[in-house]
Amino acid sequence: MLYYFFFGLKTYFSAFNVFRYPTFRMVLAAVLSFLIVYFMIPRMIEYFRKRELGQNIRDDGPETHFKKAGTPTMGGIAMLTAIIISTLLWADYKNIYVIVSLIMCTGFGLVGLFDDLSKFKNKSSKGLPGKIRLLVEFVLVFVTFAVIIKWFGFDTRLSLPFVKTEIFHPDISYFYLLFAGLVIVGTANALNLTDGLDGLAIGPTLISATAFLILAYGAGTVLAGFNIAEYLKIAYIDGAGELTVFIASLIGAGIGFLWYNFYPAEIFMGDVGSLSLGASLGTVAVLIKMEIVSMIVNGLFLIEALSVIMQVVSYQTMQKRIFRMAPLHHHFEKKGWPETKVIIRFWIIAIILAISGIATLKLR
Repeated sequence: MLYYFFFGLKTYFSAFNVFRYPTFRMVLAAVLSFLIVYFMIPRMIEYFRKRELGQNIRDDGPETHFKKAGTPTMGGIAMLTAIIISTLLWADYKNIYVIVSLIMCTGFGLVGLFDDLSKFKNKSSKGLPGKIRLLVEFVLVFVTFAVIIKWFGFDTRLSLPFVKTEIFHPDISYFYLLFAGLVIVGTANALNLTDGLDGLAIGPTLISATAFLILAYGAGTVLAGFNIAEYLKIAYIDGAGELTVFIASLIGAGIGFLWYNFYPAEIFMGDVGSLSLGASLGTVAVLIKMEIVSMIVNGLFLIEALSVIMQVVSYQTMQKRIFRMAPLHHHFEKKGWPETKVIIRFWIIAIILAISGIATLKLR
């Protein structure tokens, strides 16, 4: 909204022409998003403590987690609020990619909110039934992407890492709906599983978001006639550069939340936060045709999700556990690693994977 207002003033003051550039507006979005979360979280903490709305801890978890029972949660509400406000103010809200990103972020956030409220109601660490939650998430993705494929001509071709788009760029037509669903729903729930230690989820989220900001800029930006995507031999997505404003608002919100979530956490993000952030990362990956590269960039979340799948399959088929506890971060806690050691080392892994994902741009 402010984007249109200030950019419209360029007719009278040429200096306002700077608002045409997403790179300028993404800084404004990040700062505003950070400030909203920074000032909103303390009030949320006070509100939740007065009403004794705190985290429920699973009984079979590490003993060190029992002291965290009652810690305020649903801090993701502040991040979701900041992302929506900052994006609407500083991005081109008529841009279809921005619209889709906001729909996914908000939709998954609402699913997470209902899940969190269900936990409070039942006074348990278990929320909505998993099958119902997954069904709602997949339907949201299918409907949204069916619309933009049919009415906005969204590209259903796949871009593969290490392969130039001009050589191999297969079109999977409406099967792309299922593929997009797996990427977005998978990323959202993988991030949700990662959210088990103080700052463990938000740190890698910021790292992945920074990587996607770079990838989105490369996929949708032409500088003085120089097409970055064409140079890198990746898919050019006209208008995708505007996604950098959305991603920057997410980064700003995440930094503001990390201020209160790092060890020892004063508040947790809850499912409203993990699902909205995960869906945002997955959606951006799909929109800029970096779906498969996202498996590298978001590799830490994928590893955490796979550890749960492996544990369940192993126990159901052989009555044996591969890990001392799943997700993987709990396995290392059970081995005696201090919580901060697990967090920092997982962050390092996330950084390595994000850099590796970006590096695929030149390995084509």
